Amino acid sequence: MLYPNTIEQKLGFDKLRELLKEACISPLGRGYVEKIRFSDNFGMVEKLVSQTAEMKRVMEIGEDFPSQNYLDATPYLKRAAIEGMLLTLAEFSDLKASLQTIRLCLRFFANQEPEAFPLLSEYAKTVKVDKAITDAIDKIIDDRGQIRDTASPELARIRRRLISEQAGIRKKLDAMLRTAKNSGWISEDVSLTVRNGRMVIPLAAEHKRKLKGFVHDESSTGQTVFIEPTDVFESNNEIRELEYEERREINRILMHLTDQLRPFVPDLQKAYGFLGLMDFLRAKAKIAIQMNATNPTFVNKQIVEWKDARHPLLHLSFQKQGKKVVPLNIELQEKQRILIVSGPNAGGKSVSLKTVGLIQYMHQCGLLVPMADGSTIGFFQNIFIDIGDEQSLENDLSTYSSHLTNMRHFLTLSNKRTLFLIDEFGTGTEPGLGGAIAEAILEDLTKSGAYGVINTHYTNLKVLADKTDGLVNGAMRFDGEHLEPIYQLEIGRPGSSFAFEIASKIGLPNAVINRAKDKLGKQQVNFEKLLKELDIERKVFAEKNIELGIKERKLAQQLSEYTKLKSNLENNEKKLVNEAKQKAKNLLSDANQLIENTIREIKENKAEKEKTKTVRTELEKFGKKNLVIEEVEEQPSEDNIFEPEDGAITVGSYVRIVGQTAIGEVLALKGKDVEIRIGDLKSNIKLNRLEKVSNKTYKAATGEKKLKTTSKGVDLNERMMNFSFNLDIRGKRGEEALGVLDSFMDNAIMLGYDELRVVHGKGDGILRTLVRNHLRGYSHVSNMQDEHPDRGGAGVTIVKLK
Repeated sequence: MLYPNTIEQKLGFDKLRELLKEACISPLGRGYVEKIRFSDNFGMVEKLVSQTAEMKRVMEIGEDFPSQNYLDATPYLKRAAIEGMLLTLAEFSDLKASLQTIRLCLRFFANQEPEAFPLLSEYAKTVKVDKAITDAIDKIIDDRGQIRDTASPELARIRRRLISEQAGIRKKLDAMLRTAKNSGWISEDVSLTVRNGRMVIPLAAEHKRKLKGFVHDESSTGQTVFIEPTDVFESNNEIRELEYEERREINRILMHLTDQLRPFVPDLQKAYGFLGLMDFLRAKAKIAIQMNATNPTFVNKQIVEWKDARHPLLHLSFQKQGKKVVPLNIELQEKQRILIVSGPNAGGKSVSLKTVGLIQYMHQCGLLVPMADGSTIGFFQNIFIDIGDEQSLENDLSTYSSHLTNMRHFLTLSNKRTLFLIDEFGTGTEPGLGGAIAEAILEDLTKSGAYGVINTHYTNLKVLADKTDGLVNGAMRFDGEHLEPIYQLEIGRPGSSFAFEIASKIGLPNAVINRAKDKLGKQQVNFEKLLKELDIERKVFAEKNIELGIKERKLAQQLSEYTKLKSNLENNEKKLVNEAKQKAKNLLSDANQLIENTIREIKENKAEKEKTKTVRTELEKFGKKNLVIEEVEEQPSEDNIFEPEDGAITVGSYVRIVGQTAIGEVLALKGKDVEIRIGDLKSNIKLNRLEKVSNKTYKAATGEKKLKTTSKGVDLNERMMNFSFNLDIRGKRGEEALGVLDSFMDNAIMLGYDELRVVHGKGDGILRTLVRNHLRGYSHVSNMQDEHPDRGGAGVTIVKLK
């Protein structure tokens, strides 16, 4: 069920219908456009949308699918079905061209794999165009839409005689024309022409009596007459008779061809229904391609889960202007069925509402919808809308009365399969009473289980949404500093109307605005203030979540590398121990063998002193050779690798940053600022943060003498992992804050950040002024500005780096 009956006009679907008509080639396709209706049958919607999606793929493939001659020949078929009726040559020409288009469509689907376009291929199989009738038409009518000479033997004979007679007349007339030119009766550029179907000679009026013949016509000025000479009069009569004969023979041929066509009329009428459907689907696919529409996941339940949805008409309009529509991300499901959208006027609430209604409506009319892949669109049997002013003098309805009339229908007919859209809920009467009635209506709509989107300014509805299951707040984002809409919907929090900010921007006196705040009451003012503060905190926490995500990914990567390295070390250790054990085992075996041999020789020689001494000497040599302990060269300690050097720091001096290991060369001195080069990186550092080092230290740091990895330069990975672009110095004293700020800036410049955020608070503005004056001394700073009012305003400085 749809409500009201003007829903298409209110949503803008009538304009979309006109665009579809313009995209159709023939009246056949436009007839299908007129029949488009909202369907509450899930299977039918799924079929219609799938057909459109298949045709969109056909057009995107770019294969040889026909794009012309979608002609409506159904009126001709109706006449051909009547006994004794005759189709004209022009009608048969249209019939031939359109039948060729139908055959090309059928051939296209026949050549495709069955699973490529299942719905369209299956439908194409039900269409039949008998080859006998197309061959019969091709035999009679050529590609230019003319009767072939070979259509019948009699027609061929007549046309041969016509050609012969015309050639004979032309020969005679050419001779007469030359004589007339030589006699000076006509100018040299004059040629033969035709008047009343007969060949004549143009002749100057003053010489018309010099050539015997019949005057058929004269020029508008009367200076030229067109004469048919007497000598060719009979020949022209013969040609005229032959033309009559040709016409009679053509009519006979067309009558016979119409008789041949008559038995095939029922099949051809169905074929032209198929042709109209192809034209209609091509139009839907063309519009879908223009608006980058897709076929989202379609489920037989009530759900709205759309990503990057765009208002179809707005998208097409902006596309012509070279602009882009801000996409809408929206989700309605069982636990949050009704979305309460708030925000300032002209912030995009109504456009978002109509986007939801129009997209759902057009999808259930069988069209593809403009949203991103991965979206899910549900199925609703009822769509109710309350958009615009329905006041009527005739029915004695005011604006508010018309809204209440709509609400009566909503409350009576809404169920779990209903989608309702209400713009400016509760307006048109005294705000206090309107808000109370709106809240009561909303409670009943929630109980009905219906799904919907409501636009409102009422605070009591925002509060109700926050504490009621099934309701959820949403806000249209707004640039409070420049008072410009951002047109982005955020679900989960209510929006502010920015009434005081807009009033201040326009120029209302502050005294008036302050009195208005007093009259409104602290509770409402604090509520608006709380909304802004929550938005700022949300932004800050979102940024911190991004930072934490980056750190977590880096930590996971380093943990993986550490685990892998640990595993490799343990494996290498096991290999070394196993090799050592094997060597010890072999050595022990050799030693035991040597001892046994020594004992045996001593026994055999009965312990002779010389022999025993010799054997012992060999045993000692074995021990010295195989059991010797190798010395391990101790690496020299590099704790004192940084050697400070006395003297003033000048251009060319080698320096390091106090408390760090980075070594650099001084490039320039600018008062208390020093420009140094560390590798390929240049940076400005305060003079009091540098100390001079020796050439030996610089050479060691720049690679001439290899340093330990743990003490070389700056660990940029560690710096990047631990660095945050957001610095909070609130509560710090001036000197302490500037020291922290210098360290923060050094790291930011070294890591290549282009934008920083310094939180110093508002207060009396002393710390803010101190920070900004200090930052102006950095050549890397391009400009500074206040943060967005919603995210801290003058209490936060955004620093842009070059």
